[in-house]
Amino acid sequence: MILSDRVNTYGQDLLRRYGERIHKIALDVGMTCPNRDGSKGTGGCTFCNNDSFSPNGHTPPTLHEQLASGRRAISGGTRATKFIAYFQAYTNTYAEIERLRALYGEALAEPDVIGLAIGTRPDCVPAEVLDLLVEFRAGGLEVVLELGLQSAFDETLRRVNRGHGLAEYEATARAARRRGIPVCAHLIVGLPGEDESHYHTTLDTVLDIGVDGLKLHPLHVVKHTMLAHEWRKGEYTPLAREEYIRIAADLIERTPEHVVYHRITGTAPKDILLAPDWAAQKWSVLNGIERELRLRNSRQGLRAGNTSGLQPPLRLLQPLQPFA
Repeated sequence: MILSDRVNTYGQDLLRRYGERIHKIALDVGMTCPNRDGSKGTGGCTFCNNDSFSPNGHTPPTLHEQLASGRRAISGGTRATKFIAYFQAYTNTYAEIERLRALYGEALAEPDVIGLAIGTRPDCVPAEVLDLLVEFRAGGLEVVLELGLQSAFDETLRRVNRGHGLAEYEATARAARRRGIPVCAHLIVGLPGEDESHYHTTLDTVLDIGVDGLKLHPLHVVKHTMLAHEWRKGEYTPLAREEYIRIAADLIERTPEHVVYHRITGTAPKDILLAPDWAAQKWSVLNGIERELRLRNSRQGLRAGNTSGLQPPLRLLQPLQPFA
């Protein structure tokens, strides 16, 4: 029961290209978001936990400390000795370019860090940020731009107070890939008002635009969010575990083999998770998706159909010496 036998996973993709295990270490550098600081809004997305964000109320540990902590957590598992610095929390391109250069460069100065994964919004990636990422890739570094789209439907994005639409995602994704920067799109399954037809259309749209990686997340309800109020009033019902597993398997089957799945489920800490309770059970869901594909005698790309109109995968750089 090995998921990577049926899905082109990021871990296996890195293993093939580098010849060894490489892990991501999630980082929080205290970024803000235009949907919170008043530039576009103040409430954030309806599913986002406001209490987990307090840039002025806490100081995250230094990048060095966070990387050291990440190494310790990983050391008991796969014993990886090389890492990707994953700028994860909130909008990690939403700052002046010199601050970004300093932050990314600080992480890359660690001798075992071979690249960057930058999580951000598609409306916060100006040309100068793309140019900076091109510089790092030119040095032989692993660089992935992770764009939070969630849905290709503007009506849905308005409903969850996302603060951007599909047009911003398309413009940024195309601009990044033109520069040779791989793009990983984040998609949420189970958003309010959506059904399976929406999930499949969103996947088709992202594939047509051109994408190198995907992350699938089931929508969870967490404390101190607008979605939590909707859930308590019976206005939102999360997907059942088996429903999510079936939908995820359907989407994987329809994804061309060259697209790398960075994630096919997501979890929330138990202390803030309200629903569904299965969202705290990562391995149960992963094993369920693998089992569903196995029972179907299926795998990624089996139902991808005619992909001749899709954007081709980027030609990845060969790994060189870590950037110093």
